[in-house]
Amino acid sequence: MRTEDSSTESQAHGAVFTNTHWSVVLAAGQGDTSQSAAALEKLCRTYWYPLYAYVRRQGQVPHDAQDLTQEFFARLLAGNYLQTVAREKGKFRSFLLAAMNHFLCDQRDRANAAKRGGGKVLILLDEEEAEGRYRADTSTPLSPDMIFEKRWATTLLQQAFEKLRQEFAASGKAEKFERLKVFLEDGTEPGDYAKLGSELGMAANTVAAAVHRLRERYRELVRAEIAHTVATPSDVNDEMRHLLAVLAR
Repeated sequence: MRTEDSSTESQAHGAVFTNTHWSVVLAAGQGDTSQSAAALEKLCRTYWYPLYAYVRRQGQVPHDAQDLTQEFFARLLAGNYLQTVAREKGKFRSFLLAAMNHFLCDQRDRANAAKRGGGKVLILLDEEEAEGRYRADTSTPLSPDMIFEKRWATTLLQQAFEKLRQEFAASGKAEKFERLKVFLEDGTEPGDYAKLGSELGMAANTVAAAVHRLRERYRELVRAEIAHTVATPSDVNDEMRHLLAVLAR
């Protein structure tokens, strides 16, 4: 994914950004409406795992990490945390981690964990899934902050990837996507286009063009996901560069 923008591309993304920039976050901070509640819940359901991994890397056992993460989201959804967030304060990613750190500082006594939030679980975590993903993360010794950053980045890419898959499926091209998606995940070797073309009955240059469009659309969807969590259009490029730097570490 390239981060450079032509003037035409910048204008196009600016039009998209008008409809999406920090929309989920801002909607959540504009009062107790069904729209804002749904917007914030969507973010919480999307980004629960980076925070769970962060809490686990702090030394919490699985059950306590799940308890703490659920309670954090319960308070976030039930309270007015986001009403104090201004556009100039930056990225939702940074706000979320700062809010979790503040929450953890207030959670020294966990003896009454079952009573937290009145027993109401708003974001149900799958502990088996969470621990399966976390065990895969332990292969590399990362700090709590870095594991949060890495999982945030991969979650964002996964969101964009799934939307791309859904677009192909909606247009009746699910099988084509399954054959082309490898070019999003791995580098291209000489002859790959010709090999796939022979399997699909397509010329190599036709496959190359299809891959180019696939990659461009994927990059657009990644940018759209980023736009949900930043304050201004100029922040999208900064966050894209940050995301790529995090994934490269």
